[in-house]
Amino acid sequence: GHLPRLGVLCCPGVPAGYNIDVVPLLTVEIIAKFEAHPFHSQEEKGFDAEVLVKYFNPMGAGTWLITEAEREGDDWRLFGYCHLFEWEWGYVMLSDLQEIRLPFGLTIEQDLYLPEPATIKDAVY
Repeated sequence: GHLPRLGVLCCPGVPAGYNIDVVPLLTVEIIAKFEAHPFHSQEEKGFDAEVLVKYFNPMGAGTWLITEAEREGDDWRLFGYCHLFEWEWGYVMLSDLQEIRLPFGLTIEQDLYLPEPATIKDAVY
């Protein structure tokens, strides 16, 4: 589908009004993956668990390899292997990722180039 275009200052040296494509963190395809992988559905797989989606901070530290998810009202509680200061298994709310504002108008992004299917092992090592 067509992606919305925003006129923002993307990066130093890029003129104001430069259009960038914005990819939402949640799509119909991602929702289908989330619904098919509720909590504990991959817990026996460990590092062989399938990565449903990879979110990352384009400015530095912050990677979330999501392996399971459950809807909570209008939000999603996500579970996966995450890196802020070190790699660890944990939970994060999708809304928390959506609300992060970075310099130059950037936000947390979805990795569109993660091979499918990919496991935690594939995505980290």
